Amino acid sequence: TGSGRSIAGVDLGAAVRQAVEAGLLAKGGGHAMAAGITIAREKLGDFRAFLEAKLAAKVAAAREKDALFVDSAVTAAGATRDLVNAVAAAGPFGASAPEPVFVLPRHRITNVMPVGEDHLRVAAQAADGARLEAMAFRASASGLAEVLPPLQGGPAHLAVTLSLDHYGGRERVQARIVDAARAD
Repeated sequence: TGSGRSIAGVDLGAAVRQAVEAGLLAKGGGHAMAAGITIAREKLGDFRAFLEAKLAAKVAAAREKDALFVDSAVTAAGATRDLVNAVAAAGPFGASAPEPVFVLPRHRITNVMPVGEDHLRVAAQAADGARLEAMAFRASASGLAEVLPPLQGGPAHLAVTLSLDHYGGRERVQARIVDAARAD
């Protein structure tokens, strides 16, 4: 027994129903974005091959369509006021010149905390111990409300934009989370 989630453009529920019809699953069902199954252990290999054959092209197309392009990698220690000011000097940014996206590779997520109605504050720590606070605004709408909490305690790649935050008379670098993924 198990369950799975899909990505936009890949109908997992339909593939599971087809696998039931093909006799690969004892039970199964779902919808475009999620499915549940009951399978005999000896059919796992056949089911995996079936899913790969049915979904590989759709997954590849969805990944290409939803690919996130980053401009550079930076660590928490490298996310400085000087970097933010240098990036700002390259602006202005808009539709034809998007704001640069940086990846914070393999940063440990030390805390994920709800803020306000639909935002998350995330504390990320690099291998050298440097820390950076990041915000995921409108986390439910972007899907980050489901992605970020399970990453707490482990390493993750965070795609962010950087800005200076002026709050309480202090200026500090703040990262705005665009996307996140577990770093395996």
